Amino acid sequence: MRKLPFIIGLAALTAMMGAAQAKVLSVATNAQGSLGYRTGIAVAKVVSGKSDLIARTQPMSGSTTYIPMINRGEIDFGFSNAMESYYAYEGIATFEGRPHKNLSLIGMMFPLRTGIVVLTDTGLKSIYDLQKYKGKRITSKYTSLSIIEIFISGVLANGKVSYDDFKRVPVSGFAKGIFALGQGKTDISWISLGSGAGRKVNAQLRKRGGFIYLDMDPSPEAAARFKKIMPAAEIVLETNTKMPGIFKPTHIVQIRYMMLTSAGMDEATVYQVTKTLAQNQPDLAKSMGAFRRLKVNAMAPANQVPYHPGALRAYKELGIKVGG
Repeated sequence: MRKLPFIIGLAALTAMMGAAQAKVLSVATNAQGSLGYRTGIAVAKVVSGKSDLIARTQPMSGSTTYIPMINRGEIDFGFSNAMESYYAYEGIATFEGRPHKNLSLIGMMFPLRTGIVVLTDTGLKSIYDLQKYKGKRITSKYTSLSIIEIFISGVLANGKVSYDDFKRVPVSGFAKGIFALGQGKTDISWISLGSGAGRKVNAQLRKRGGFIYLDMDPSPEAAARFKKIMPAAEIVLETNTKMPGIFKPTHIVQIRYMMLTSAGMDEATVYQVTKTLAQNQPDLAKSMGAFRRLKVNAMAPANQVPYHPGALRAYKELGIKVGG
């Protein structure tokens, strides 16, 4: 009987030592308040709660900042849209001359929906209404997430206007661009549907009716102007009028939001992370509504950036087609 307390204590000590020795996986995200940050929180929660791995978010200013760190293996995981991931991998456009060939994909988290917004009391509703809004201030540069300026350019082209028609307001990051609208520093901004920062700004602007997403033109000719600048995105109809900025069914942008890692990341770890996420989509959706749009069987779409061998092993085991 005297041995029992010793055995229990030894077991507890062993468990504590195991937890202390467990590697903590770093998950880079955009700044707090952003959709990217909420994505990281949901992923870290599920990975830590549904596997024997430990994941912790590491908020940064934006993916332009942390993608090189993932490429070098300094950060374990992170997120970016499919278009920026491709640019970074090939070293083109916003990553001109800086290829990141160590990037590998985990898979799609969800189709990200986003678009151009203005204050509701301006009376603007269509993307073509920007033609009578020329000379107004528009967010630009996005030094820590430079792909956003390309996104905005694509939507402007859909409405037959360009950055040259407006006064540029440089911002350092995605969330800063959203908050600039609430602070009265800009008239036109870019907000991800359902983002925490967007909800906060919409509440700040309630006396002016909040903000409104400008309805894009899905016609073949207008879509072609958009696709010329944003080939990896599409125009979709958002019908959820409970979302801030959506007052009626509105055409906005949709683009795949991907999880990234380094090619040098341990295969067993990537396999476990991928499998855990794929098998626990309902838990991800509970943490963040955008995950409701994730169809697990479509989690590994075709992409120019290669999938990590660990992710491929998980998808094969789960019967999920890669490149479908």
